[in-house]
Amino acid sequence: MNDQTDQDVVDVLTTQHEQISTLIGQIRADHDDKQQLFNELVRLLAVHESAEEEVVHPTAKRAAFGVEDMVKTRLTEENRAKQYLADLYDMGVDHPEFAARFARFAAAVADHAAHEEAEEFTMLRKQFSETQLQRMADTVRFAESVAPTRVHPHAGESPLANVLVGPPLAIFDRVRDAIRNRREDGDG
Repeated sequence: MNDQTDQDVVDVLTTQHEQISTLIGQIRADHDDKQQLFNELVRLLAVHESAEEEVVHPTAKRAAFGVEDMVKTRLTEENRAKQYLADLYDMGVDHPEFAARFARFAAAVADHAAHEEAEEFTMLRKQFSETQLQRMADTVRFAESVAPTRVHPHAGESPLANVLVGPPLAIFDRVRDAIRNRREDGDG
C-alpha cells in the first residue's frame, strides 16, 4: 500500500497501534528524549482514541448484531487508559513511580489493541466492502485532524461528547503544543 488513499480503516488503525507500541518501547528503554517521546505518545493516543470513539465504534455497533458488549468493553478500556495516561502526564516522566505505572499502562494498551484487532477490526473487514473501509479511513483521518492532542478523560467517551467538546479542546491543546515547542526551541 503505497498511498494513504489505498489504506482502509483497519490498515490506518493497525499502523497506529504499531506506532504506539514502538513509542511505548522507546519510553520504557529510558531514552534521553523520554519526555518528548511521551508527549508524542499522548498526542497519538488522544487523536487515535477520539477517532475510534467518533467513527469506528459507532459504525461497529450499527454493523453487526450482538457487538454492543464488545464495543462497550473497548470504550471502558479506552476511558480507563485516558485516565491513566492523564495521571502519568500529571506525574511526569521523572517521577520515581513513573516506570512502574507506565509498565502497567503499557500492558493494558497492548491488551486493548490486541482485542480490537482480533475482534472489532476483523468484524469490520467482514461487514464492509473495501471501498467502505477506505471511506471510513478518510473519515478517521478527518476526525484525527480536529481531535484534541491530549487526553481529556472527563470530557466523555461518546461520539456526541467528542464532537461537542473535541474541537475546542483540540484548539486549546494545539496552542499549548505550539507554546511548548517554541519554549523547547529556545525562542521563548
